Amino acid sequence: MTYSGDVTPGGAPAVRELERLTITKISVGPMDNNAYLLRCHATGEQVLIDAANEAPRLLDLVGDAGLRTVVTTHQHMDHWVALEEVVAKTGARALVHPDDAAGLPIAAQPVAEGDTVPVGDCALEVVHIKGHTPGSIALLYRDPDGAPHLFTGDSLFPGGVGNTDQDPERFAALIDDVEHKLFDRLPDETWFYPGHGKDGTLGTERPSLPQWRARGW
Repeated sequence: MTYSGDVTPGGAPAVRELERLTITKISVGPMDNNAYLLRCHATGEQVLIDAANEAPRLLDLVGDAGLRTVVTTHQHMDHWVALEEVVAKTGARALVHPDDAAGLPIAAQPVAEGDTVPVGDCALEVVHIKGHTPGSIALLYRDPDGAPHLFTGDSLFPGGVGNTDQDPERFAALIDDVEHKLFDRLPDETWFYPGHGKDGTLGTERPSLPQWRARGW
């Protein structure tokens, strides 16, 4: 089945098979949060991006293969409700940017701009995107066999950047980081996976950047 990225709370996950990595996307309630399980084909090692909620469903997704790491994209509670339980039951390490660490229910190891998070033989590059929260991060997988894959948390969605509560300074920081660290560095075929809702590509969204900046959200 062709991957579309369309998932609903309580529904079946969407699975994308890359040459070296499997990406499984699932939506959990009550706020339709996306969580992403990444599995390295060569080693079987798994990493979870955002233990958002519904720990039993996430643990079922992990299965018997174990979990190496849980990365939290930012400090907002709807992205970490299941974090404590998932870490306790799998022994996975928790990672977060230090500027958002105080918002989490458990101690987490720091990750910063330019760090890499291993997924077996694959790697995710950490990109610090200020604005939605002080320590929001995106995670970039540069697929050697195809287009890049980018996990953007709540910093970038189809149709615009994340919420900055109508704060012009936060919006300026967010749109600048999204434009310069993501759109300026990555090609149009880059597929991105947000913290809620449907996926997108940078090429589809690129023409709208001036409009987003002009409208201020």
